[in-house]
Amino acid sequence: MKQYNFNISLSILNHLGRNLYRSFMTVLGEAISNSWDADAHNVYITIDREAKTLIVRDDGDGMNEDDFQNKFLKIGYSKRKDNKTHTESGRPYIGRKGIGKLALLSCAQTITVLTKTNNSEVVGGVIDNSGLDQAIKDDVSSNEYGLGIPDDALVATYKEKLNKKGTVIIFEELKDGIRNRIDYITKLVALYFRFSLKDPDFNIYINDNLISIKELDSIKGKTQFVWILNSIDDPYINGETFKKTKTLSLENKSIKGFIASVETPSDLKIKSTEEKISIDLFVNGRLREKDILRHIPTTRIVESYLYGQIHFDDLDDENDRFTSSREGVVPDDPKFKELLTELDKVLRTIINDWDIWRTENNQDGDSENPRLSKKQRKSKELINIVVEEFVPPKDHDTSRKKVEGWIKDIQEDAEFNLSSYGDCFISENLLRKYITDKNIQIPQNVQNKIDNWKTNAESAKQNANINFEIREDKSDLSHLDMDNLAYLADDEKDKVKKATLLRDAAVYKPIRDALAHTSRLTSVAKSQLNITYQNIKARIIGLLKQA
Repeated sequence: MKQYNFNISLSILNHLGRNLYRSFMTVLGEAISNSWDADAHNVYITIDREAKTLIVRDDGDGMNEDDFQNKFLKIGYSKRKDNKTHTESGRPYIGRKGIGKLALLSCAQTITVLTKTNNSEVVGGVIDNSGLDQAIKDDVSSNEYGLGIPDDALVATYKEKLNKKGTVIIFEELKDGIRNRIDYITKLVALYFRFSLKDPDFNIYINDNLISIKELDSIKGKTQFVWILNSIDDPYINGETFKKTKTLSLENKSIKGFIASVETPSDLKIKSTEEKISIDLFVNGRLREKDILRHIPTTRIVESYLYGQIHFDDLDDENDRFTSSREGVVPDDPKFKELLTELDKVLRTIINDWDIWRTENNQDGDSENPRLSKKQRKSKELINIVVEEFVPPKDHDTSRKKVEGWIKDIQEDAEFNLSSYGDCFISENLLRKYITDKNIQIPQNVQNKIDNWKTNAESAKQNANINFEIREDKSDLSHLDMDNLAYLADDEKDKVKKATLLRDAAVYKPIRDALAHTSRLTSVAKSQLNITYQNIKARIIGLLKQA
């Protein structure tokens, strides 16, 4: 087999940054993208963690002798010259600057490339990075440094596997090894390479297993709500029934994708890893920006529940909008800023929808959303915790649905009553404190009532065979409710004609008594209770200022 040379100064090769691409997934992504650009239908990835080897083989167009020497080994050669933007089959090119191959040429101790076209023999070479490092150190010219010649047995093996055409790249002694488990890598490939949205006939295999959208079923099963941006033919969301789905129409119709939320933030963690699923940007099916929300942070709780995929192919045009590492978009790019502006609007809608849908689903929402008062929201949250204990488990589907229906029917009343009881408890106990502090004497007519209630309470204890104390506060005032407490605390002489605490307490009492006995109140009673309590609260605040 002929020996080949790099078509670039070795020192420039090094300065360009052979270590620019550091992660295993970046290297894998570059190899998959090359297969896409070669019009391959199948990419076969073989990973051996113990041996630290990676083999990527495809059935793409492959390269002949001239292609390998003057295209692949020419760092900076771009497939897009002469304004070519698509492959022969019509796929949009992923590669752009021709330096992505540096990720492939520097990530392992030894890299073997074998390739052939329909009309060529197998060509290729071996890159030994230890030898390349020495050649760069010795300032050897690229003409004097030749790639190693592959072993004849290896060539024969892959000549048969490549069949008519294709390329195989064998990485041995990967520099950082392969730290992650195969199932983890499989899930990331399913997440990060969505070429199937452009060409469903493009298949990726890992250790002979076809990677499909089913790899993401565990995430999908924990998904509650989905917002679809414009429209997108995505098998991940097509035909799926989520608790809520909403389509958002964006001004820029080229922006497509979806944003989804899970039940708890921990659902976004990939098991046994530090990897967290996020909202990612794809261009022509390839991941270009991970966690795009970091460019538009809102610091709202909903962000920790969201993941999704944004597709914006307009970023791939005559201008190069991607960073040198090819792992992100240039932050101040005008089109990228336009995308972020649209996503900012989308996020505002999602923040509000998410809060509404979560609370409808009896789950905690966004505590910073002003559509509910703090008191309303906390009442909802406490009721959500209480009702959890009453709902039958999931394996009792019929009874579970029935009980959930009952809870939904009383939910709003429960939240109102809980909040109102809190108002009542605080108000009456503050009045007791105030009366004690002011040393207000209890008149005989009120004392008679207290004595009567005490007798009744003791009788009830004896009938129930209870010997322990029930009331924390055993004072006489603990037996008085709002109307009697108001009578003692309010020193307004004309308690009939003037607006006083006592008159409000008279209105409050019958509704308060129904509330304390867990009755469900009518809408008129609720309204009256709210209005009356506002008066009571204002008057108590006035009294407390005198304490």
